[in-house]
Amino acid sequence: MFIYIDLEHDNLQNDPAAWERYLARRLRHKYYMEAISGDNCLIVRYFRANPALLREVGARAVVVSGCFTDYEHYSEESLAGLNALYHEARLPTLGICAGFQLMARAYGAEIGPIGMMPLGETADPPSFNLPEFSPGFQQERGYKAIEVCAEHPLFDGLEDRPIFFQAHYWEVKEPPPEFQVLARNDVNGIQAMAHETRPLFGVQFHPTIHSADYPDGRRLLENFLRHYVTGNGA
Repeated sequence: MFIYIDLEHDNLQNDPAAWERYLARRLRHKYYMEAISGDNCLIVRYFRANPALLREVGARAVVVSGCFTDYEHYSEESLAGLNALYHEARLPTLGICAGFQLMARAYGAEIGPIGMMPLGETADPPSFNLPEFSPGFQQERGYKAIEVCAEHPLFDGLEDRPIFFQAHYWEVKEPPPEFQVLARNDVNGIQAMAHETRPLFGVQFHPTIHSADYPDGRRLLENFLRHYVTGNGA
């Protein structure tokens, strides 16, 4: 079994339509990650996640989701178990978007908004029924190319400039100590990273969103789940 930690805050329930779309999306993620890995996936809310729970259920790996809610709505107490999980680093763990940023922060990195939108420019329009967020801030939205700058099993079988779905306006400013930068692009200097000795990996983009025209996200998930969950390689 592997664990999918859902980082979304209950505040999203204030928009019932967005909440219903979100729940449906999470269930789709669970089903196709199970199909890719051949293993069971247990969804756990972020405030319930901790190392003891992972040991109790016999988890083999962890995926930490992104979220739409700003960090100011999360208490440090609610994130304590997730931070403990990052620091114990007993299991292969993939942080996606917010999960990636909080992993970096747990190891001392600064995270924050990319910056303000240049005067006269507007963000890419919302897509895939994702809610709008933070007007006026520079953002990445939609399918964007990144540059792979280090060999790593996560990117096995992908080109040097794979394309992944982006939906964020925060970034990791500098890699934390003992983390290697794996990929970047013109907007973010850290699009992917991995710890040098521990099984911790983070990606700024959303590999859980992909399509027939843009399949690279699925391949990255296959690489993580097959290499680190089932041991079958990529």
